[in-house]
Order: sequence, then structure tokens, then C-alpha cells
Amino acid sequence: MKTLTILGSTGSIGTQALDVVRSYPEEFKIKCLCCGSNTALLQKQIDEFRPEIVAVEDETAARKLRRGEYRLIVGKDAARAAAAERADVTLNALVGISGLLPTAAAIEAGSDIALANKETLVAGGEAITALAAEKGVKLLPVDSEHSAIWQCLNRRAEDAAGCSSLILTASGGPFRGRTREQIADATLEQALKHPTWNMGVKVTVDSATMMNKGFEIIEAMHLFGVPADRIEVVVHRQSVVHSMIAFADGSVIAQMSYPDMRLPIELALLYPKRGDRCFSPLSFDALSLDFEKPDTDTFECLDLARQCAQKGGLYPAVLNAANEVLVDKFAKGIIKFGRIPYHIKEALDAFPSGGDSRSLEDVLALDREVKAFVSMRTETTV
Repeated sequence: MKTLTILGSTGSIGTQALDVVRSYPEEFKIKCLCCGSNTALLQKQIDEFRPEIVAVEDETAARKLRRGEYRLIVGKDAARAAAAERADVTLNALVGISGLLPTAAAIEAGSDIALANKETLVAGGEAITALAAEKGVKLLPVDSEHSAIWQCLNRRAEDAAGCSSLILTASGGPFRGRTREQIADATLEQALKHPTWNMGVKVTVDSATMMNKGFEIIEAMHLFGVPADRIEVVVHRQSVVHSMIAFADGSVIAQMSYPDMRLPIELALLYPKRGDRCFSPLSFDALSLDFEKPDTDTFECLDLARQCAQKGGLYPAVLNAANEVLVDKFAKGIIKFGRIPYHIKEALDAFPSGGDSRSLEDVLALDREVKAFVSMRTETTV
């Protein structure tokens, strides 16, 4: 049996990962469950899966847990401490830059990483991939798009070098077909109406701005060792083709499945095996597949992310930090939806790409500086 740690067990990815564990009880033993503050759900997970370790960041929330045979880790550094306990696989389903140091801690402990935390590779990709290579640890993609490319490559990430391009598909989010002016004053409720996926607030807003897809370009660079100019994005509303790889002879291989995150989670957790449970079969009855170019005039964040990917260095870390603050401020009603790309450009202009992108310390120091700058610039924005 594989030992499994889940960082963010009460979130969308974490709860779906536990669905996978339920389907393969003979394959997994839960080593650790970790959450921020949702101890009501965490308690149910503890009762069902009997983890060795439980980690909770919110000390007040942690007091609501019934004590059991597990070891309890509490405090703001709980996720990092939990990740430092070796498991066969650590699933990082945390949101934001808070997932970076836990990923590093898990790699240092020798755990393979099932990675659902985008920011780990967006902000710290060079440092993390170098550390994983040094420790002989596998980075297993959980995003449906990167999992699709991985599957097309027969789960041999290094074979991407032989492709002419990687093609990431995007649903287009809730505002596909709108103009920049039409979505400038979009509400949070509107931004959260994703046409396909049920995700948390941060990821869903990122999908609405298409920053999510921009982040995926940067992730793909690090996961597959392919430069940004060989990574394409196409809008595919049905979200049935999850991504593709293209070759110089004009042939294209695509991965198709019903849009259910349990499949890419299952593939990462069971690696190198492939599962035999079908969570959501794909029906070809009346199925149509449409593809179109993304509207980068309306969705400026996609182009900003591509520019940062091409520049490299610490530009992606600046992009990530600014976006994290701005999504939070939009969700709280402090800034308008249309101001997100404006303030990201402001941050990119204000911070040069100096510093060592292979140093986690430099990445995190820059993250703090950028967030302070963006927060100051948006204090009085309406």
C-alpha cells in the first residue's frame, strides 16, 4: 500500500482525492490529512480514514477536533511540518504561494509530489524542479491539462522534447465571447459561474481572467522542459479534449475524457499503474468538439503570463504575487474585475527580474515585496 499525505484535504481537490482513495482501499494508507480551518469536515475524514498525523493551521479550529490516536500538528507552519513527514506520495492541493514551502519540504523528505498547487511551479519552478531532480523525486501532474499531456506522452514527461508543440485547452471561462468593456464591472457571482468545473474561488476567478491558463503555460514549461514559444492555448468549450501534443509531421495526439478531476488525481496517485475505475464515462452521443483562438485583447492576463514565461527569471513570481493579492481584493469587492490586469502590469513594471529564481528565499522575499506594493496601490481603489 502507498502511504499518502493530502495537503488541503477539505478543499475541492482534496475531497475528490479521498473519493479516489475510497475506490482503491487496497492501494492507499492515509499518512496525513491537513487543512486550514474546516475541522468539521476534517473530523469526518479522520473518522473514516484514520490518519497517522493531522495538521491544522488555525489553532482555534483545531481545538474543535476530538482527540484520537493520531499525532496533531497545529499552527501557521502546519502544512510544511506535515509535508516534512515522508510519504510515498504527497498531494499538494493548497492554494496560493502557501503551497511552495510544503512542496519543498515534501521533496526534501523524499516524497513523490502529486501537484495541484499551481503557484509552486509558477513562482518557484526553477528551484522546485532542480530540488526534485537532486532528490530523485517525481513531480506528478494533477491539473487536467498537464495530466492530459502526460498521458499523451505515455507518462514520460521527458519525451516532450520530441514534440513540435504542446497544446493546452481552455474552456474560456464564464466570459467567453464578451468584450473587455462588457466584463470590466463583472461581479464575483458572475465570475464564479464556470461552465464546466466546480473549483474554489481563487482558481475559478483565475479561470474567468484566463490567468489560470497563463499559469498553466509556465507550469508546462517546468513539468515538460519545453519553452513557452512551443506551448499553445486553444479555447475548447466542451472541456472534453483536455490537451494535445503535436509533432513536426503534422500529427496530433489528444487526450479525451469527461471533465472529472478524479481521473487526473487517480493517475497521479496510482502512478506508475493506471486505474480500472471509471468515475464518469464519456458518451459520444451527439458529442461535438469546437476549437477557437483565445481573445487576448479581452483576456489580457493570458498574454501577460506568456510574456513572463518568455522573460523567465523572477517575472513569473511577480506575476503570481500580484495576481494573488488582486484576486483576493476582487473577491472582497475592493477592486473591479477589469482592474486586475492593469495592476498586474503596474507590478511587472515596478519590479525588475533581478534575483535568483533558483532560490526559494529570493522567490519568497520578492513575493512579500510585490504583495505589499500591490496592496498599497489598491487600498483606495473602488
